[in-house]
Amino acid sequence: MFRKFKRLFIIKTRFEACAVIYALGVGAVTRGLQYMEQYPGFIGWLFFACCTGAVFMGGAKILEVTRPDTGERRRRSDLEGQERRSEIVQAVSEKVPGRADMSRAT
Repeated sequence: MFRKFKRLFIIKTRFEACAVIYALGVGAVTRGLQYMEQYPGFIGWLFFACCTGAVFMGGAKILEVTRPDTGERRRRSDLEGQERRSEIVQAVSEKVPGRADMSRAT
């Protein structure tokens, strides 16, 4: 019984993800309009943009998580970016001086 209840809160398909994002968007726009009434002018528009911007970021993450993993990347740059990051981390770790070297440098 608990598993069936828990299943209600798990987003598995892209349709469910889109429904959740739509609901978040409607709520964010409603809250943004309330901010615009409460804070007229630029600050109201800024709060409105923050509300909707949060939905864009959250929605992107939800859609990314629900994308089926085929094992293939869409772009070659995705793989190159991972290799590049590992090279940078390795180069930085080699260049970081020890504590004794830092005390002599100052």
